[in-house]
Amino acid sequence: MNDFSEIEQELKKLRPAQPSHGFLARVEQAIADPEIGEDKIIRPNRFRRNWIALGVGVAAAALFLVLAQISTRHREKQSERIAQNPAATETRSTSANQFIATDATQVLYNTRDEGLHFTGGSEGPMRRLRYQTHQTWQWRNPATGASLRVSYPSEEIVLIPISGQ
Repeated sequence: MNDFSEIEQELKKLRPAQPSHGFLARVEQAIADPEIGEDKIIRPNRFRRNWIALGVGVAAAALFLVLAQISTRHREKQSERIAQNPAATETRSTSANQFIATDATQVLYNTRDEGLHFTGGSEGPMRRLRYQTHQTWQWRNPATGASLRVSYPSEEIVLIPISGQ
């Protein structure tokens, strides 16, 4: 038990000293009179408006809406041009040396927006979009089982008129 009493005596020595009466009087005076310490109080500026960040946010939202409108217009035009292969769905009487188209695929692998261009004969600027695709066509001879496949890259340029508002 002797060890604990020594530790207790050391802890009593570590207690903080009592503040002086002069210090307590100055603190009471500063609390009672708010004009004395008003300039030394730091307050956070909670509702400060950051106009630059607000402007950048509005510009980004407007750009997103413009790009979304362009992409939906392109999808509408592209859905109208769906390729159909009537030879694959129809059955015909074929001879032994005749190939029938069985498959056609078109893979879009690069879309690039080339910005605004003034083309000859147009009244205003037009947005130029470039699409690079890879098309594959396949034919099969049902009598012999032989098949023929042809693949080639292609590029399409679409001009979308820009209307001023």
